[in-house]
Amino acid sequence: MPGTDGGTSGGLCDGITPVAGTAITAQLVEVANAPVDLAAPPGDTGRLFVVEQGGTIRIIDLTTDTFLPTPFVDITVAYDSGEQGLLGIAFHPDYATNGRFFVYYTEPGSANNVVAEFTRSAGDPNVANTAGSVLLTIPNDENNHNGGALEFGPDGLLYIGSGDGGAQHDPGCDAQDLNSLLGKILRIDVDAGSPYAIPPSNPFAGGGGAPEVFAYGFRNPWRISFDRATGDFYVADVGQDDYEEVTVAPAPSNGLGLDFGWNRCEGNSPHPGAPACALPNTCAGSFNATVAYPHLEGCAVIGGYVYRGCRMPDLHGTYFYSDNCDGWLRTFVYAGGVATMLAQDPAVGFNFPSTWGEDARGELYAAEVYDGSIYRIVPQ
Repeated sequence: MPGTDGGTSGGLCDGITPVAGTAITAQLVEVANAPVDLAAPPGDTGRLFVVEQGGTIRIIDLTTDTFLPTPFVDITVAYDSGEQGLLGIAFHPDYATNGRFFVYYTEPGSANNVVAEFTRSAGDPNVANTAGSVLLTIPNDENNHNGGALEFGPDGLLYIGSGDGGAQHDPGCDAQDLNSLLGKILRIDVDAGSPYAIPPSNPFAGGGGAPEVFAYGFRNPWRISFDRATGDFYVADVGQDDYEEVTVAPAPSNGLGLDFGWNRCEGNSPHPGAPACALPNTCAGSFNATVAYPHLEGCAVIGGYVYRGCRMPDLHGTYFYSDNCDGWLRTFVYAGGVATMLAQDPAVGFNFPSTWGEDARGELYAAEVYDGSIYRIVPQ
């Protein structure tokens, strides 16, 4: 699985011996309870935070690869389906000084999706305050296709991946409705306004759609990420009947204001089940998926990250992803507007993978939802 060099992690790599070559393996780190997201605060090389679907966030000490005995926070979330619960986390770029982090969860007692802010406690860096504040509520009538991805972009703004609200074919065409927050990538400024501000460059900041909308036309984005070196934006969108897809929106626009296609098309093909509100079901005018694979090869893409870590410099620039059903590990390199060097690693397979994550050094991790295993990707 060859890659291209595109930058290093600088001083964050101190103490790490790089290994030349491209053979990798997955090393078991710890076991969690239904892990759905993995992340680390910027510059924090000693910890990995594990989001568990039931509402607990726990910390792995990366020097021992074991969980700290006390959870970071427990915001217990009752949920009725496998796509609900606590779904995502993002640490503020200045977390080291302000202690702010953000989570995405389904609202107990409803199908609504919520983005909320929490803070680290003043007395213990391994414990958070249990009281948070809701920033944004996304109304929803179904219990699936909730999205849940949170990432801070190179611009310091918070990007939010929301699903189309559920039900087959997106019957209300929420993903194409510019006034709906469903089926979108949203972008907000958490450092201004109350409880947030709308970035002036958002495509509908001045009207014509919901001001939070950054891009639209998504079914269930799981996950989103930015390449640390280039700023390119990667969105993995779970398909319905035919295709799974990963789309790269290059910097600096990162897909601003673009239609990513759903529910008129799936992958790069017209969606045959498109409801009347989505007709004509054509992909004309939509932003094409960079990689689309048929359901003969999987059923639910699990988006990952571009590798920019310290251990495997030969893999810099390589995007890692998987599929919840088939459990393979695949990679590609994005260059010149196309995916090249697409590969599947036969030596690595997962059992129902649920998410990817990266630590502060840019090393990659994957998790399995049912047995709770968490793996670090390392040179073989």
